[in-house]
Amino acid sequence: MPAITKASLGRFIARQGILIAFVLFMVGFTLANERFLAPENIMGVVRSSAILGVMALGVTFVVISGNLDLSVGSMMSFSTIVVLDLHDKLGPGLAIPAMFAMTLCLGALIGFLVGYLKLNSLIVTLGMLSAIHGLTLTYSGGKNMDIADKEGTWFSIFGQGEALGIPVPILIFLGLAAFLGIVLAKTPFGRKIYAVGGNGVAATFSGIRRARVVFSCYLVSSFCVATAGLLQASRSLGSQNTVGQGLELEVLAAVILGGASLLGGSGTVFKTVIGVLILGFIQNGLLLVGLQFYAQYVVTWVIIILAVWLDIAAKRGKLLSPIA
Repeated sequence: MPAITKASLGRFIARQGILIAFVLFMVGFTLANERFLAPENIMGVVRSSAILGVMALGVTFVVISGNLDLSVGSMMSFSTIVVLDLHDKLGPGLAIPAMFAMTLCLGALIGFLVGYLKLNSLIVTLGMLSAIHGLTLTYSGGKNMDIADKEGTWFSIFGQGEALGIPVPILIFLGLAAFLGIVLAKTPFGRKIYAVGGNGVAATFSGIRRARVVFSCYLVSSFCVATAGLLQASRSLGSQNTVGQGLELEVLAAVILGGASLLGGSGTVFKTVIGVLILGFIQNGLLLVGLQFYAQYVVTWVIIILAVWLDIAAKRGKLLSPIA
């Protein structure tokens, strides 16, 4: 049996530290409140995490390709407001594809700027965060949206329905995760994403069309955001025009918690799902032990810092930098 050295222990903690911390959180929350592991609470946490999780699936593609997408929160607000507004004007059968088409156009614009014009993804998506927020306010006239006939529409099935005793949002989240997981792990397109994120120059010299891959990743992200907007609108049948504001931080936290590197080239859809659940259960546990909801923002920040530190530590094989 190989001896456990300080270096090997450091590498193990760097790679598995988040999971260790999650287990400790789960044990602590269970001891603090017996309701934490109740089946109804677990189902409620997964259901409430579905919207965030769907968005995180798309951002996983973007991050693995070596880029960022900070526009997903405002884009989700736009999708939600648009589908609610068009529901009464066109009916849900036309409102849903129209909303998806408009959201995909926004994703295509971002993909073009980052992929083909080679602009910095942080700057582009940070600017688009404000631009799409302004577009949402302009579209809605600064007003919130509600469906007029909430009792007579089948639109609510996406956010409120159940199938085989499982809430539809959970089924959509897990189904989309399974499909995108296969795409990322088992298809040539998925391998190209890892290649572009790992070493974009080498990928280009290998014949991979880097711009097209990055463009496609932003399309995947916008599709997932549109799906999240559909779930949000269907769940409440009404929404504020800022419903997605701030979600980009939580989405990025979930993706990083799942092990995707901000440097690109690593990460999986399965681990992103785990990251979403980690974040959801930690936030739920904080509420059950009596902390106010705004304490979640501080905890989210701490989790992001910890995850980024462990990601960098895993790459250099040490928890602390050898440089003083």
